[in-house]
Amino acid sequence: MDMRKKIAIENTAQAYLELLHDRGIKYFFGNAGTDFAPLIDAFARRQKEKKTFPQPILVPHEFAAVSMAHGYTMVTGEPQVVMVHVNVGTSNALTGIMNAARANIPLLFTAGRTPITEGELRGGRNLHIHWAQESFDQAAMLREYVKWDYELRNFWQLEKVIDRALNIAMAEPQGPVYLSLPREILAEEHQDFSYTPAQPKLYVKYNPDPEAIRQAALILKDAENPLIITSMVGKNPQAVKELVKLCEDFAFPVVMAASNLYLNFPTTHPLHLGFNPLRYISGADVILVIECDVPWFPHKVQPRPGVKILQMGVDPLFSRYPIRTFPVDVPIAGDVEAGLKLLRQALRPYRVRKRKKIQDRWQRLTKEHEQWRNSAKETAQRVKDHRPIDMAWLSH
Repeated sequence: MDMRKKIAIENTAQAYLELLHDRGIKYFFGNAGTDFAPLIDAFARRQKEKKTFPQPILVPHEFAAVSMAHGYTMVTGEPQVVMVHVNVGTSNALTGIMNAARANIPLLFTAGRTPITEGELRGGRNLHIHWAQESFDQAAMLREYVKWDYELRNFWQLEKVIDRALNIAMAEPQGPVYLSLPREILAEEHQDFSYTPAQPKLYVKYNPDPEAIRQAALILKDAENPLIITSMVGKNPQAVKELVKLCEDFAFPVVMAASNLYLNFPTTHPLHLGFNPLRYISGADVILVIECDVPWFPHKVQPRPGVKILQMGVDPLFSRYPIRTFPVDVPIAGDVEAGLKLLRQALRPYRVRKRKKIQDRWQRLTKEHEQWRNSAKETAQRVKDHRPIDMAWLSH
């Protein structure tokens, strides 16, 4: 049975927007140039036909456009589309793409491409700037910060290219991808477009190595002063729930690192010890780092000799960072939600025999949590009248 859907169109740009809508793209953040003409026409047609999505959002600067898409994806987990004007727009957006890359935010970042032809095809060069602004390799300026880049070559590969872009962006470790769109291709005339409607989608995830989980459990079960440091586990709210379960079962304290980007652990929970790992590094005998690129500052504090360091994340060594040498005795690479669940299961057999140790640690950590909360409140009260407003008061 043929499951493909066929729609009437006038050009590639109209097919492109229809495909984005089918793939779940709700917003199209744009900073337009001469390369947008076919897309503006396609959006006008969709508006006339009462088609809501993707909704175009005109943004005055490229960095803001990428940042808006970044924020939307942080909240929803859904990748969105950004489009900018050829190489100049790409360069203005680059800092935002760097942010998205380091935060593992999936984005479909697109740009026009200076027209290739000199008048032979519809959409070809017709302004002076079309000669001066062309690059030999437009994607070169951001290739280090995207997972994949490509230039759309023809109408017939449109569905395959968009699907590949989204699949790569959403596969772990997630990140932005870059697609350039020549104006001649977008303006190319066609009468219809056939595509396979989207189905419920699973993207690539990796389960942690069972041996790494086993070794981590053997180390954690005997810890007297374990410490968990995280900054990005909250990217997946389900992983936060698993972290809470793990910590509650074994009285593991959690501290947020400086690069804290999400709600990673309930701040009112008695096992939450605040936002300064440096206070606890020297006293810990086992440290579990979860989705955190900089768990402490080595020039200020170091773990004691012999302390075991476990690092868990989709890329626990942050292999895209040129230098990052925090020690690791057991790397646990894979989906964090699955990893935390497996680690709790591996530790479960030890829970009964460690009950007294767990109870004592609960009592001690509850007091430390209360001291931290009270100290934060006192600090906020002391500076509440400061102008400009003090961060301690603003965030308390």
